[in-house]
Amino acid sequence: MTDPNTPPPQVWPTLRANDAHALIRFLVDAFGFTETAVYATGDRVDHAQLNWPLGGGIMLGSASRGPDDAWALRPGSFGCYVVADDIAALHDRAVKAGAEILKPPHHTDYGSHDFAAKDPEGNLWSFGTYRGAPTP
Repeated sequence: MTDPNTPPPQVWPTLRANDAHALIRFLVDAFGFTETAVYATGDRVDHAQLNWPLGGGIMLGSASRGPDDAWALRPGSFGCYVVADDIAALHDRAVKAGAEILKPPHHTDYGSHDFAAKDPEGNLWSFGTYRGAPTP
């Protein structure tokens, strides 16, 4: 039986971090992710789930797990587009938390209101109101 609080299947991007604990704090403080689960031993995070308020989220963990790491993603090589409602408020929050803004809030030719930022690990984040084209 499925727990009724478990979200429906979605796409969950994953990334690795040199300092996963610091990245989790940054993503919560700067962008508004919700820390849902963190499985860690000392400085090493084996798995973290950060939920996004509008649905879905990301998973992350510490890098440098040794030569047998089957999911050896290079920290700082991640990029993600995240749907958000209030771009101006989210941009202001990101600035106050120290996010490096790559593109200030702007309107696109496809009707989205977007901004782009970089986190302390070097990952690229784009936030916008575009929710995707309708499915045929």
